[in-house]
Amino acid sequence: MFTKAIVRTPSQSLVKGITTASLGIPDYEKALLQHSDYISALKECGLEVTVLPADDNFPDSTFVEDVALMTPRCAIITNPGAPTRQLETISIRPTVNQFYNTVETIEPPGTVEAGDIMMVGDHYYIGLSERTNQNGADQMINLLEKHQLTGSVVTLSEVLHLKTGLGYLENNHLLACGEFLSKPEFQQYHLLEVPIEEAYAANSVWINGTVLTPKGFPKTLALIQALGYKTREVDVSEFQKIDGGLSCLSLRF
Repeated sequence: MFTKAIVRTPSQSLVKGITTASLGIPDYEKALLQHSDYISALKECGLEVTVLPADDNFPDSTFVEDVALMTPRCAIITNPGAPTRQLETISIRPTVNQFYNTVETIEPPGTVEAGDIMMVGDHYYIGLSERTNQNGADQMINLLEKHQLTGSVVTLSEVLHLKTGLGYLENNHLLACGEFLSKPEFQQYHLLEVPIEEAYAANSVWINGTVLTPKGFPKTLALIQALGYKTREVDVSEFQKIDGGLSCLSLRF
């Protein structure tokens, strides 16, 4: 169970965020409304939400998940692979320190963005991507093992982050799309195949029995509901325009 979340208000510089989506420029005022509803959804799931102020120096800083990994035993400050995001770790550290006595750090030349990390119980799958390199993954695994947790690497070829194409819903159910459907690492799970035209919805988030899903993906929503999960749709269309999804917008612990 999760009890807390950290989010960061989108900055006006959001419109300059890193993107490969080709979906247009985000509407900032609409993004603010969507972010407010996202916070409401987290609270509906029983989380106490810490809202950090916008930081115009970092257009992508609302995607707070990438700069830290929050585990039950320690927090790990990452080193983002996107050069424009690396200094975001400095501003997140004081907040993380408020909640954790033990805070570890990924050091250069290792790079890790926590959007590449999926937690399943005490195990953490770490995607090797353009943003997370082998050195960073090795450091992450060593730090996890230091705290009696485990980690393993997964190679990526089609997506930005591991959780772009995966969403673990607990109870052995795993949303998966594209390349992840055939990866041997995930055949032990009950794979829920997300239609390729709804690939964005693979990044759905289980929180205390409720699954948050992006609004506008009815096939994936029905797939999740058929398993008996309570669901809550959240419109994140403006964040999709800059390669962000539901998990990216918060640190949950």
